Amino acid sequence: MSACVPTRATDPTGTGRVHQPHSPPPAPPRRFRVAGADLSASIAVFLIALPLSLGIALATGAPLQAGLVAAAVGGLVVGRLGGSPLQVSGPAAGLTVVTAELIQRYGWRTTCAITVLAGLTQLGLGCLRVARTALAVSPAIVHGMLSGIGVTIAVAQLHIVLGGSPQSSVLDNLRSLPAQLARLQPAAVSMSALTLALLLLWPRMPGRAGRLLRRVPAPLVAVAAATATAALTGLTLPKVDLPSWSSHALAGMPEGRALGLVAAVLTITLVCSVQSLLGAVAVDKLVASRPGLTGRVGRSDLDRELLGQGAANIASGALGGLPVAGVAVRSSANVQAGAVSRNSTMLHGVFVVVAALLMVPILELIPLASLAALVMAVGIQMVSLHHIRTVTRHREVLAYAATTLGVVLLGVLQGVALGIAVAVALALHRLSHTRITHDEKEGVHHVHVRGQLTFLAVPRLSRTLHLVPQGAPAVVELDGSFMDHAAYETLQDWQNTHAAQGGSVEVTGRRAGVRIAEPAGAADCRCRPWTPWRNHQCERTQSAPPAGHPDTADGPTGHQLARGISAFQRHTAPLVRGELARLAREGQRPAQLFLTCADSRLVTSMITSSGPGDLFVVRNVGNLVPLPGEESGDDSVAAAIEYAVDVLKVRSITVCGHSGCGAMQALLNSEPGGARTPLKRWLRHGLPSLERMADDTRPWARLAGRRPADAVEQLCLTNVVQQLEHLRAHESVTRALRAGALELHGMYFHVGEAQAYLLAGTDTDEDGVFEHVREADLSA
Repeated sequence: MSACVPTRATDPTGTGRVHQPHSPPPAPPRRFRVAGADLSASIAVFLIALPLSLGIALATGAPLQAGLVAAAVGGLVVGRLGGSPLQVSGPAAGLTVVTAELIQRYGWRTTCAITVLAGLTQLGLGCLRVARTALAVSPAIVHGMLSGIGVTIAVAQLHIVLGGSPQSSVLDNLRSLPAQLARLQPAAVSMSALTLALLLLWPRMPGRAGRLLRRVPAPLVAVAAATATAALTGLTLPKVDLPSWSSHALAGMPEGRALGLVAAVLTITLVCSVQSLLGAVAVDKLVASRPGLTGRVGRSDLDRELLGQGAANIASGALGGLPVAGVAVRSSANVQAGAVSRNSTMLHGVFVVVAALLMVPILELIPLASLAALVMAVGIQMVSLHHIRTVTRHREVLAYAATTLGVVLLGVLQGVALGIAVAVALALHRLSHTRITHDEKEGVHHVHVRGQLTFLAVPRLSRTLHLVPQGAPAVVELDGSFMDHAAYETLQDWQNTHAAQGGSVEVTGRRAGVRIAEPAGAADCRCRPWTPWRNHQCERTQSAPPAGHPDTADGPTGHQLARGISAFQRHTAPLVRGELARLAREGQRPAQLFLTCADSRLVTSMITSSGPGDLFVVRNVGNLVPLPGEESGDDSVAAAIEYAVDVLKVRSITVCGHSGCGAMQALLNSEPGGARTPLKRWLRHGLPSLERMADDTRPWARLAGRRPADAVEQLCLTNVVQQLEHLRAHESVTRALRAGALELHGMYFHVGEAQAYLLAGTDTDEDGVFEHVREADLSA
């Protein structure tokens, strides 16, 4: 007999033992294991990190070993202690300009001491659990900072690419560029050009061979090719010089003015922390985009990540290494290479240590021009056109431009401060700048308010409202997200006065129907953000339309629809905009076709806990699936099935019925003959369900634990079974089932109980007999 069972969780292990919620799970044996995916990912990251670490050290003017020290410490310390398991830390291009300035001003040993102090500061911030506060910095300022640093890096490294040496500032580098062009070094230029060409072309190699070759990181290929070419051709040009580790300079006592040292520590702390925390958030997004990885890798613990970064900077500075931060290029490569745990990050650190100790003769063959070209390419990539388009779309390009120019011309800390000042000024301008217009269309006076409605705009609002003649119909359109008490009182007083003089007022827009700055009890509608789907019957206040107005009719109106759309734009759209933008770029890839009734009480996203892009939904009266090829059949359902199976490649199809279905009630009450209305013609596709229920030779579907309440519920259950049979008759479904690429599911939703039931054993034989499924099987 067919059975439906409620979906609820029981024993997830299938062992028969149910774990008590308050008892600790048994501790697994502690054994260090490295997954094959982690090993391969760590090698890929190491091959990227090795040349980049040397190149960044070269760009800062630090000893080249300092880049290797920072890469090793970032992999081992942050990999073990950090809160973002798959983020890879090390010397970052975003710190190049800051570190170079500190080395020129204080020397290398004091710069190492500043790195240690910055690490201690990060530890303090991590203990205070303020990591989330760093995310409050406007993305326009962060991207502007990175863009300015990228410009500074690219201009400085251009001199090394041309065979010279960079100056201390961007302006000096630009002034000396013509002279540098006049004395080009052909050997350096040729190696730089080869490096840049491979960086550009290697990721774009076509064909199957190209796919295999692209597994080798482009930075490694570019630097290795330049090194091999220089060695084989005997070119004379500056190369990597790694002094003995016995002479490696460690941190010393900081020397310099106290105020300058404090500013330096705060700058390193700010840049390292913000870059690392934003990188951790970006890694979480990358992890979420990889199916099957989310359950194995949890979300980043930002406070723990800040503690790990602080510990790494203490260790790196004390050992004579560069400042450490999360690195986007290496982290992205780590996730894309298939890493599944923090072991990949730690192994990459081990490989860096081995290379630093055993590969010195090979590393000293690398031309400095090749490393400079690599770092210059990284700097150019930091000026992202995507970020520029994003901040332009959000009207924050002024803050972005101010931060970029400030970093280039003044320095990182000064540039960030300038960007914050511009962002605050823009926010205050938007808060105080309100546009209020009045016009008349067909005898109706329209007052349009665009912007935030505060006390500063009250005089202009009052003057504009009094342009509306007494007794005239008026529409006030509010296009803003904030209204303070003074503006609310002005608008409400005028509205009441105008209505008392025989006029009508309709308030529309984002703030329509909601009393801003008033107690909750005074609101026209008490809808809560967590129940936007509820059909609230909000009580009207004195501002409601007069009697006889069409808006006084019971039930939803056009104005209620507008208010719902407005609430979506205010509350929900900001939360889903990023995901919808991704779906718009990548297209829809739903895993399931969900075919259900058009009944308004059935909210598919709510009962399946699904979101945008999850379900391909088809709704009709009675959740019917017409047989293919039937005369006067409905091709819309067949077309949707074919598109879902053959084009979207869905992996399952669910037919969902529900209690109290009006279509099933109409089927039971239908009489032969009579007018052939569109509804009756459509419901004929449900007649096989009625015949199936009347067939005494067939077992009836039932709910687990009880019999159907009445004939309507029995028909609702039977109809789900019958429509599944109709599905199997469609050619695309038959083909996919035969190939094992598709599953069929039946579902029944009891509206009154808010309880979902799944039909057990949808792979039935022709008589439709279902196997009863235990709850433990369902939860597993």
